Amino acid sequence: MAYATLRYQTIMLQIDHVHFYVEDAQTWRNWFVKYLGFQAVVSSIFPTPANQAKSFHTCTEVVKNGNVHFLLSSPLLPTSPVAEFLRHHPPGVADVAFTVADVEAVTTKATAKGAKLLQSVQDGVYCKYSKIAAWGRLTHTLIERTIIGSQLQSQIDDSFTAIDHVVLNVAVGDLKTAVSWYQRILDFQPQQSFKIHTDRSGLHSQVMISPNGRVQLPINQPASPNSQIQEFLEVNRGPGVQHIALRTPNLISAIARFRAAGLSFLSVPNSYYTQLQQRLELPLSPPELQAIAQQEILVDCQKDAPLEALLLQIFTQPIFNEPTFFFEFIERRSQAAGFGEGNFRALFAAIESEQIKRGFVRE
Repeated sequence: MAYATLRYQTIMLQIDHVHFYVEDAQTWRNWFVKYLGFQAVVSSIFPTPANQAKSFHTCTEVVKNGNVHFLLSSPLLPTSPVAEFLRHHPPGVADVAFTVADVEAVTTKATAKGAKLLQSVQDGVYCKYSKIAAWGRLTHTLIERTIIGSQLQSQIDDSFTAIDHVVLNVAVGDLKTAVSWYQRILDFQPQQSFKIHTDRSGLHSQVMISPNGRVQLPINQPASPNSQIQEFLEVNRGPGVQHIALRTPNLISAIARFRAAGLSFLSVPNSYYTQLQQRLELPLSPPELQAIAQQEILVDCQKDAPLEALLLQIFTQPIFNEPTFFFEFIERRSQAAGFGEGNFRALFAAIESEQIKRGFVRE
């Protein structure tokens, strides 16, 4: 197949689902239902270890909210691939699956460009799929859907409309190589870059974006030995997905519901909101700004963007026992694109504050 055709197929990339490997899939199914309003669904339309091997070594639960689908797998036997993952890492994201228009074409191109093929193209229920190794122990399942798209969707009044972005942390010195890998294998292109520093630590970040703009992948590396990214790498015992951002049309009301359910978030100092009006000319009414401050939501915009194009963001505490993975919730007003540096810095400072409380110190 001609390269032009292969490239066209890659442009159709979007996130199909994210697969978590955990110690108890049913417990985490209940967690997503209780705290984030997901629905537990019985579905065979996703490739899972149990479905693929037709064995009893793995328990998999599927939850969804809006257009967001998560798979949660835990081991029933030591032979489960989940058991192997958990021997090397704490619970977290094992696979980010992408929907493509032609899985044969994308798989052929990826392997020709150097990707390691973990599973050749298979025929599943309502889909064809393959799997490639990505960075560290992270993998990417490539899925060509034959199912009608609406069958994968939920009701429009759910909290989440999409996975906005997925953040990957890599070791110091690996940022450039990881960026090159996603460019070469899946045609991602560099977007914004950040160098965030405080008096204590720092990180470097490169945002990658798929050709059709539907997948955003910020990649971070530590810029100091005591960086939050370095702590993640040590606790996670290698590179991996640090957080996933879920997009919602009304962040203020969504966070109020999540707080009422008992979900814990990173704290934002009151001084942030007194400085906010001075830093930005915000198109927010006083009552709305008060509601944003009450829910401790960050507000920012991109340089050279319209005034109404705002980013509203908030971040949970780590959801597992170890300080590794957390969720972000984001609202993009007036089609705000990219990422605001002010929120990036505020997030870094908030995580650093939690890091100090944990006593993580490196010279």
